Amino acid sequence: MHELLLSPYQHRQSRIHRLPAGMKLAGAGVFVMTVVLLPRTVWSAYGVAAAILLLVAALSRLPPGRLVQRLLLVEPFALGVALLALLQPNGLEIFLAMLTKSTLCLFCMVLLAAVTRFSDVLQVLWRIGVPSLLVTTLALMYRYLFLLFDEAGCMARARRSRTFRADRWSVWRSSATVIAQLFVRTSERAERVYAAMCARGWKT
Repeated sequence: MHELLLSPYQHRQSRIHRLPAGMKLAGAGVFVMTVVLLPRTVWSAYGVAAAILLLVAALSRLPPGRLVQRLLLVEPFALGVALLALLQPNGLEIFLAMLTKSTLCLFCMVLLAAVTRFSDVLQVLWRIGVPSLLVTTLALMYRYLFLLFDEAGCMARARRSRTFRADRWSVWRSSATVIAQLFVRTSERAERVYAAMCARGWKT
């Protein structure tokens, strides 16, 4: 799961990979906006959108299993939002439309992340005038997510090696302890990193 979340880019020798990052980002944005604005009952248009995504995936020479894994990893978020539509009149129709649109948009983002380096996306955001503080924050967040997951994994392994009872209450209590300690360590490390950056001339 760590790899699926934080290392989505897959290098391939394909035409899609060689396209400029700005073009891929703009194409993904247009696709998402088009899908979102489609009427709920135009199922043929959803089929065309899905065919376009599958064609792009084929041209990108990406392994289908990997793409499906990443899509299934984020699909619960779309399902959770779509389930709320069941409480409305015509809820089933709205639910199916929302789930279809969300799945198409998520698959588009999965494809974009698989064929475009995150550093290239940041450069595009910088060039189009996105505030530098936001771009810097995104870059630092992406950089330190790896560190956060590694730290959480080390703490969880250390806790398991010292826990001899496997009942549910002990598992919950140890998980809560790991989360609390991770929050404290993350805050302390963030303060140290910020102080080091300021000492080297970084300005907010």
